[in-house]
Amino acid sequence: MSAEDKIREGAQPFLEEGEEVLAAFVARPRGWSQSHAGSRLVGNKQQTESRAGAAAAGFELASPMALAVTQQRLLSLKLGAAAVGAGDVKDLVAAVPLSAVDSIKLKRLLMGRIVTVTINGSEFKLDAGAGANASGVAEAFERAKAPV
Repeated sequence: MSAEDKIREGAQPFLEEGEEVLAAFVARPRGWSQSHAGSRLVGNKQQTESRAGAAAAGFELASPMALAVTQQRLLSLKLGAAAVGAGDVKDLVAAVPLSAVDSIKLKRLLMGRIVTVTINGSEFKLDAGAGANASGVAEAFERAKAPV
């Protein structure tokens, strides 16, 4: 089972009636990778900035987490630890209506991507691995938010 399928399945108890996960990926607050790869000071600073930006947006981050988009909301889901892929979905940490999400932008990084999310004008960044479906989440967000 892919990490995204595992997230879709595990998110079911936290979804509203008629809602489904359109796309999701495993992420951590920006800087987590750096803080565990030897640049602890820089990594911890970036994580603090990411969490502060999310808090200013009324959103909360977990580590590890899944960022998931549905037809109605952007979700932050706490994941259990896993050696490879995604752990089980443990809890719904935060949810905002798509109308509050300004953008989800991606930037390539050596071994993954930096995902910049802007909610109500406040920005935060996430680290996503090379195999994460970050582009799928950004595309699903754009489709779901587009006027009918």
